[in-house]
Amino acid sequence: MIKKLLKKVISGLGYEIKKAKLPQNYKLYKYEKPDGSFDYERYKEVQINGNKRKIESVWVTEENVAYLSEYIKKNLSRIEFGLCHGTRRGKEQKWFRKYLKAHVIGTEISDTAIEFPHTIQWDFHNIKEEWLNNVDFIYSNSLDHSYNPEKCLDNWMSCLSKNGICIIEHTSGHESTSELDPFGAPISLMPYLILVWSKGKYYVTEILTAPKQHKEYVKFLIIKNKR
Repeated sequence: MIKKLLKKVISGLGYEIKKAKLPQNYKLYKYEKPDGSFDYERYKEVQINGNKRKIESVWVTEENVAYLSEYIKKNLSRIEFGLCHGTRRGKEQKWFRKYLKAHVIGTEISDTAIEFPHTIQWDFHNIKEEWLNNVDFIYSNSLDHSYNPEKCLDNWMSCLSKNGICIIEHTSGHESTSELDPFGAPISLMPYLILVWSKGKYYVTEILTAPKQHKEYVKFLIIKNKR
């Protein structure tokens, strides 16, 4: 009854209520079996093989982690525990630990995780019970490796402590997609996508420019839960 009344009022003002649709330049590669169902084993295989091919490569820079650490210290009163997702060689958590003097661990889906300090083998789409409402900050430059970024981000945001922040590094390289990097979108679209995925539960509060640029652009999306 209320919904019909609201629709009538909105219509009388010359507006129309429609379900939000994601823009066409949002891209997501699909891992499908012949029957059309999700092929999780193929996803894991591709990600692990890609990790091992690029194991010597390090995307994150210490200069950018130092910059983010200063931002975190200025904006959080409590910094005890942080998570870095999709960390390959584990440099992110190493440098965050250095600058924040906090307990920071990284996750990596590949079995190479055991080779690097403070890293656990873990699919970042999933969460541990002890993480819920208990992580002061989350950082990742690997959302483009997600087969379901909405599910992924929902789970990350559920882990944040009160006033906690999630930092997504987004670059021009994250606009395209492939079997290894299934999610792609331009930076201009990301705040809208995140708002649609969140259904109002969280949102982008700032977009920071990284001091160390090594693509056409390197930005940091600061995401907070609605309080």
